[in-house]
Amino acid sequence: MQVPTSTAPMMTNDDRRNLRQALAQAESQRKWRAFALTVPLLVFLLMTLLVPIANLLQRAVENPEVANALPRTVAALATWKQHKEVPPAPAYAALAQDLANLPEGADAGTLARRFNSDIAGGRSLVMNTYRALPITGSNDEAVRDRMLAIDARWGDPAYWQVISKNGARWTPDYLLASVDLRRDLDGEVERMPEEERAFGAILLRTFSISFVVTLFCLLLAYPLAWWLASLPARKANMLMILVLVPFWTSILVRVAAWIVLLQSEGLVNRGLMGLGLIEQPLALLFNRTGVVIAMVHILLPFMILPLYSVMKSIPPTYLRAAVSLGSPPLAAFFRVYVPQTYPGIGAGALLVFILAIGYYVTPALLGGADDQMLSYYIARYTNVEVNWGMACALGALLLAATLVLYSVYRRISKAELSLG
Repeated sequence: MQVPTSTAPMMTNDDRRNLRQALAQAESQRKWRAFALTVPLLVFLLMTLLVPIANLLQRAVENPEVANALPRTVAALATWKQHKEVPPAPAYAALAQDLANLPEGADAGTLARRFNSDIAGGRSLVMNTYRALPITGSNDEAVRDRMLAIDARWGDPAYWQVISKNGARWTPDYLLASVDLRRDLDGEVERMPEEERAFGAILLRTFSISFVVTLFCLLLAYPLAWWLASLPARKANMLMILVLVPFWTSILVRVAAWIVLLQSEGLVNRGLMGLGLIEQPLALLFNRTGVVIAMVHILLPFMILPLYSVMKSIPPTYLRAAVSLGSPPLAAFFRVYVPQTYPGIGAGALLVFILAIGYYVTPALLGGADDQMLSYYIARYTNVEVNWGMACALGALLLAATLVLYSVYRRISKAELSLG
């Protein structure tokens, strides 16, 4: 029997080479098309996330006010070593010339605010001297006497130390101040005096409130997510809509509702008094209690969703198998079911905690003076004191805390996967 032979032409080496080149070109074009589809998203992330973060980090170490406004004074103070004594007369003359060369009064106001952030009375000192311009004299000593006559505080070395200290365009002072540190006259880093330390306690308060809120969210969300995961899909989806309703309501509206509910004559106090549980209204507003209650209510869905997604993927047969093998139901739940939900617990706790440490509106409206978190002071430095450097330094501190938390979570999750 004759075996039929193929009539298809055999591929030569050149044909194979051309085919490989064509396939590689087609693959390259496919990758470039896929990349082109992601370019708008990458540009959006660059403009709305990476560029603002870069600007924030830059402004946290930027110190242009004194360097731009008083270049001659900074140069004159470069050789000033006796910081406990007033500088020589040429420094006074250089300062008078720098103030006279400021293009607009707004620049003097910016310089005055920068002075005032470092030393009390700095704003009035700069503005009083600026309004007295021009300051002239036959020599540097005459200019010095004229400035001392305008404001005797120019004879205090502390104000000159501010100029010398802030002469460089870049400074670590804002970042140091955000952790209650500072530089002395010799440039050495030291702790602030006890009465000037503030941000360490504020940061600790921010973390403690966020931890309490995260803990309560977990205690409330875990049984609710477990119940939703055990329901049929149709009922679970219907109830999940109720969980998502808060996402469609403004935070301000929800905070205002809690103000109505928690006030002395509000529904909560009236209900407790009606049940005979209390005789006088509880103080639930403008304290830590009101802040925690409102933040738990707002952040609860962020804990439920990760838990629900993980619990929905756990087969219910695992628990039944553990019980059938002789384990008590409660022990089977904690030893078989709960360990499988650790990824959801970690993701939900991390998400809630990170969102909580950046909260501003809820503590500002429901808390007292001792319940304000770090974001409140960021807003204050931005809107009230117009100290962008300090505001950006505190923002960088929150960013660093967020990155540290995320890295810790990643390490823990990788360790659990390796053990598993």
